[in-house]
Amino acid sequence: MVVETMHRERLSYCEAARQFDVDDKRVAAWERIYLEEGSEGLYVERRGRKSTGRPKKLPQKVEEDLIAEVQRLRAENAYLKNLQALVLEDERRQHKKRR
Repeated sequence: MVVETMHRERLSYCEAARQFDVDDKRVAAWERIYLEEGSEGLYVERRGRKSTGRPKKLPQKVEEDLIAEVQRLRAENAYLKNLQALVLEDERRQHKKRR
């Protein structure tokens, strides 16, 4: 009602705050919510800090699949590093034979 009256009567934050006996910063916050979310946004509870809480635990099967995939990727990564080292060593030997 405050924001709608403010818009309808073209009141400033201070004038609206004085008329409804509320803080002008509160009126500014209400207007921002009203413009972003409409009048329904003013009915949402906004007190306190938002809970970050604990992350939701994954189902056991999903967690096991992810752990198995990480292990497989680590093994693949180690294999590719060893392969690269062997290829470089072979190239170095080939290069020495040519000289």
